[in-house]
Amino acid sequence: MHFADFVAGSVGGALGVTVGYPLDTVKVYGFFKGLSVPLATLSITSSVVFGTYRNCLQCLLQLHSGSPEAMPTKLDIFLSGLAGGVTQVLVMSPADTVKVRLQCQMEPRHFATNQTLPKYQGPIHCMLTIGREEGVLSLYRGAPALALRDGPSFATYFLTYNTLCEWLTPAGQKQPAWPVVMLAGGFAGVCGWTVGTPMDVIKARLQVDGIGKRRYNSFLHCIAESVRQEGPGVFFKGLGLNCMRAFPVNMVVFFTYEQVVRLLRMPS
Repeated sequence: MHFADFVAGSVGGALGVTVGYPLDTVKVYGFFKGLSVPLATLSITSSVVFGTYRNCLQCLLQLHSGSPEAMPTKLDIFLSGLAGGVTQVLVMSPADTVKVRLQCQMEPRHFATNQTLPKYQGPIHCMLTIGREEGVLSLYRGAPALALRDGPSFATYFLTYNTLCEWLTPAGQKQPAWPVVMLAGGFAGVCGWTVGTPMDVIKARLQVDGIGKRRYNSFLHCIAESVRQEGPGVFFKGLGLNCMRAFPVNMVVFFTYEQVVRLLRMPS
């Protein structure tokens, strides 16, 4: 079990969310509204993604090569990234639902005495209210779309990162230089979000459905209604903003991850 990757992923995720959160909230509403939830949870989910990825990769190498230190194939990297993306949905889905609900809450947090109270008073209150009014499973309403977003997205993410690092690292050099790590990380984020944006649109719609009148009966109904009302282009709403956010965020994530991993694996 490689624990260094869990730790490094956690640190990288925490720093990445502070870089990208303002742009993330612009997609819906607010700026740093709801920041406490992703700051607390994305470090955990990033830890799960990177830790699962590394340990799955080592298991695959052991199975087909007999050594965890063998050179991974592109398929090994893709499948390990897919596993990391799907696994983190168990943690990510409830927190992401709460984040989206808080961002979409239009009432100001600081209100005058003649104004109505915001429906959700904070992350914990939001989670409890959703569970009480809509059922605990409502916290996982966007989970299928989240899994379909994050599985292929993280598979593409790690594959892009490793491929670019391999291409840009001179022969005989064991590790990529820091500029290569940052460039590859940035492009990995952009490619991952290009693959993931269609399901991100559906996920967000399912998660906010329930604030007012219920519009969608199911995951497939949400897809069908979205296409019927807005056309296929609806699946790429926000792609430009996602990519603009993804490049700097994932430069930071991979730079931090590689720094922490190298530090933790240094011989004592």
